[in-house]
Amino acid sequence: MNLDDTIVAIATPPGRGGIGVVRLAGPTARQIATPMLRLKHDLDPGRAIFGELVEPSQKHAGTAAPSSGSGQAPGSAAERSSALAARIDEVVVTYFAKPHSYTTDDIVEIAAHGSPVVLRHIVELCIAAGARLAEPGEFTMRAFLNGRIDLTQAEAVRDLIDSQTLYQAKIAAQQLEGALSRRLQPLKQKLVELIAVLEAGIDFAEDDVSVLPDPAILERIAAVREPLEQLTATFAYGKIVHQGLTLAIVGRPNVGKSSLFNRLVERERAIVTATPGTTRDLVSETVSIGGIPIQLVDTAGIRQALDEAESIGIRKSMEALADADLVLVVLDASQAANSEDTELLRHAEGRPAIVVANKCDLGIALRSQPLIFHPLISHPLIYASALTGEGIAELRTEILRHIGGEAGVQAEAGFLTNVRHQSLVQESLAALNAAAGAVAKKIPHEMLLLDLYSALRPLDAVTGATTTDDILNLIFSTFCIGK
Repeated sequence: MNLDDTIVAIATPPGRGGIGVVRLAGPTARQIATPMLRLKHDLDPGRAIFGELVEPSQKHAGTAAPSSGSGQAPGSAAERSSALAARIDEVVVTYFAKPHSYTTDDIVEIAAHGSPVVLRHIVELCIAAGARLAEPGEFTMRAFLNGRIDLTQAEAVRDLIDSQTLYQAKIAAQQLEGALSRRLQPLKQKLVELIAVLEAGIDFAEDDVSVLPDPAILERIAAVREPLEQLTATFAYGKIVHQGLTLAIVGRPNVGKSSLFNRLVERERAIVTATPGTTRDLVSETVSIGGIPIQLVDTAGIRQALDEAESIGIRKSMEALADADLVLVVLDASQAANSEDTELLRHAEGRPAIVVANKCDLGIALRSQPLIFHPLISHPLIYASALTGEGIAELRTEILRHIGGEAGVQAEAGFLTNVRHQSLVQESLAALNAAAGAVAKKIPHEMLLLDLYSALRPLDAVTGATTTDDILNLIFSTFCIGK
C-alpha cells in the first residue's frame, strides 16, 4: 500500500441523506480539491468553509474577462448565468493540515447534500485529478502505519462503528483511547527489563556483572504473569460485550414462553394464544439488556409431537437449546410439574441456565414440589409473570449477573474483547510458564531468554509492533470503505 498516494472515498453510508461526506487524504489533497470548489475564504486548517461545488473547467466562468467583441462587461447577466450553471451543489469544506489529522496526511473533507449522484461525481473529479479510490480501512491503516494510533486502537475504530448498543460504543471508545495498550505497556516494560538484566549477565560475565538469583527471576516473571492471567480472565465477559450472546427460551407448550419473549422484547413480536403449541418455528429478536446485545430465541413447546410440523419445530427447539449461550427454562408456576418438565430440566442440566417459574400471578403450585428442581439445584430460580410484569426486572438482573454484568470486569479499563488479543496473551502466558519451568530446572540463561523473547513478541503483536502484513491486511479488510 503506497502511503504517497492521495486517496479518496465517500465516508458516509450508502444511500440518500441530508449530508454526504467525501474524504480526500494525501500529499496532493488540497491541490486536487481546490479547482472544484468556489469558496468564500481560502482553506485554513481546522476551519469549516462554506462554498460551492463546481465543474473545475468552469470554476472562474463568472470572473473571466469577456471574449473579444463580445460587447458584454464582466459580471453581466449572461456571465452570471454561466456561473450558476457551473454550480453543482452547496458544500462545507474542512481542511486538516498534516500532521494534525486522522491519518497525519493533509485531509480535505467535502460535505455536500447526500445525493449518491453528487457524491460519486466528487469522487470521479478527484480520481480524474490524480487521486486513487481508497481500499477498505485504508484511512485507518494509514493512521496506524504513520504512528497516529496503535493496532488495538485501530481495531477499536471498527468496533465503535459496528457497535449495536451505547455500552458497546463506550467500551470501544475506551479501547480507542488506548486503554488496553496502557494496561499492557507496564508489563512489557517489566519483561524488557528482565531480559536486559539477563542479557547483561551473559554478555559481561567476565566483568563480574551480578546475575539475578533464581528466586528473583521467578519473582519478576510472576510480576508479569499474574496481571496477564487477570487480563485473560476478562475475555469471557469482553467477548460477550463485543459479540453479544444467544438466549433460548424453552419449555413445554402453554407455559408462557412467547409471552415472556414479548415482555423481554417489549413489544408483541411473537403470536400468543391460549391454544398450546402456537409457536411452531423459531422466532428471534435482538434486544439490549444492560448494554449487552442479546439475541432472544422463542422456541416451539417441547412435548410429544402431534404432527410432522410440530415435530420439526420441537427438533429446532432442542437444537436452539444446545446452541444457546444461555437458556431460560420456563415452567408453569401455577401447575404441578410433570414428566415433560423434568425431562426438559435434564436436557438443560450442565448448561448455563436460569429457571423461570412463569404465571406466578395465578398461584405457585411448584413450591410444594422441591424435587422438580433437583437437576438444576445450582441454577437460579425466578418467579415471574409475563402478564403483569412481576419478576421481569429480577429476571433481567439475573441475566446480567450470569454474563458478568454485575462483576467488576466491566469497571476495568482495557479488558479483552478480541479473539486475536486473547490468543496472543495466552501465547505469552504459555511462554512465561515455560520460562518459569526453565528456571526451576536450572536451564542456562541463554535458553531462558528464548522463552522470555517468546513471551514478549505476542504482546508486541497485540499493539502491532511486530504484526505481519498478512495480519494487517486481514484486519483492515473488514473495515468499511471511507474509514
